Amino acid sequence: MKRKFISQAPLSMDAGLLILRLISGGLMLSHGWPKLQKIAAGTLEFGDPIGIGQAPSLFLAVFAEVICSVLVILGLLTRAAVIPLIITMAVAFFIVHGADPLGVKELSLIYLGIFLTLFFTGPGKYAIER
Repeated sequence: MKRKFISQAPLSMDAGLLILRLISGGLMLSHGWPKLQKIAAGTLEFGDPIGIGQAPSLFLAVFAEVICSVLVILGLLTRAAVIPLIITMAVAFFIVHGADPLGVKELSLIYLGIFLTLFFTGPGKYAIER
């Protein structure tokens, strides 16, 4: 007896996940690019929100915002790639901007929600990993 898989996502869901990946990954990449340029210029001054040092904090932010964003855009190792992005946005929302009004920290919360969604849904059909 053949089994039918009910979890077939409709085309519109896959297209929506593609759009979500392209926009969120592209915009996050635009946040990470200036940080990468700081590293290239030898300027390692950066915040130290979790107490690991400025340089490690900068390198972790660049890894998440540049490398992981490219992986999200491509749909390659998407669920693994969004984990550093989720952590980065959680640190930004709860620690870096924790005392700020919602209007200041809402962008990090929006990104956090997007990356959590991608973690649970996966990249959709239009991804390299599929």
